[in-house]
Amino acid sequence: MLKTDMERVLIFNPKGDRSASKRRIVFGNPTNIMELNNIKYQWAYDLYKTMGFTNFWIPEEIPMLEDKKQYEKLLSEHEKRAYELVLSFLIALDSYQVNMLKEFARYLTAPELVMAITSQEFQEALHSYSYQFILESVVDPRKADEIYNYWREDEKLMERNKVIAELYNEFIRKPNEENFIKAVFGNYVLESLYFYSGFAFFYTLGRQGKMLNTVQQIKYINRDELTHVTLFRNIINTLKEESPELFTPEINRWVYEFFKFATDKEIEWGKYVTNNQILGLNDKLIERYIKYLSNLRLSQIGYKPLYPEVTENPMKWIDQFRTINDTKTDFFQAKPQTYAKRSELRW
Repeated sequence: MLKTDMERVLIFNPKGDRSASKRRIVFGNPTNIMELNNIKYQWAYDLYKTMGFTNFWIPEEIPMLEDKKQYEKLLSEHEKRAYELVLSFLIALDSYQVNMLKEFARYLTAPELVMAITSQEFQEALHSYSYQFILESVVDPRKADEIYNYWREDEKLMERNKVIAELYNEFIRKPNEENFIKAVFGNYVLESLYFYSGFAFFYTLGRQGKMLNTVQQIKYINRDELTHVTLFRNIINTLKEESPELFTPEINRWVYEFFKFATDKEIEWGKYVTNNQILGLNDKLIERYIKYLSNLRLSQIGYKPLYPEVTENPMKWIDQFRTINDTKTDFFQAKPQTYAKRSELRW
């Protein structure tokens, strides 16, 4: 059983080891001086620079006036309901990440990884600001306040919110090895699975020429989330090499159970939000798409797929639709942006 307590790293540890070769994700002995002339985890350093510099964006640079007009006059009641519920859930997810990542970083023992996590935390805060900017631009203040409060009033939303939050809270209450590795997987599932029925809804609207500027905000957020998926995928795969004792038979069984639970809940949520009333996005598509993503995310961290019958992405068009072009302004009329390490940011 993984019940050994984990210790927070010190702000400064003069007895720490300066050798980069002896660095570890956790259980190391760092000085906590950011000596970046010697890097062990190049992938973490690269992701830090990608998140912090290459992929920086500003929500206000995307004009929202046309979306306000479409929300009021073009969207159906079903589309409005889904728009509001999805935004409410995304607000909750990124709120958890802002609060959890700072806790998580206190147990990491490689400076380049702490820097990457800090960049992720900034991006999650930026996403929270982006949602606020969308709401203040598109809906009236009273409706915006209602959307922020949906988690109290909608039982399905409350149920969704509790799952990852409780996993994180358990680690904060009892920071032992078991709760740490579960929180790592919780982060990976949140970043790689829990956003995606909502993203699919927004892209389905955008494909029909609706709410294109909201969709543009989502595209930038989606791009950021893919770097977070890459970050935690690399953390898990590196931990397998450095600390295989964390991956006990009990933990590996739990991973499959947790993925199955998370997949079922994301499918259930997607169906609830869209109510089978969104043109181009039916219940069957949602179910196969989320199962496809679940298989993909598991395979990327060395686990067998839960749904071997699902081998193809049923919504391949999303891969192209969400892309932000390298050399020209993308079709939503936003400023040019460039991907770094695009080969790593795969679905």
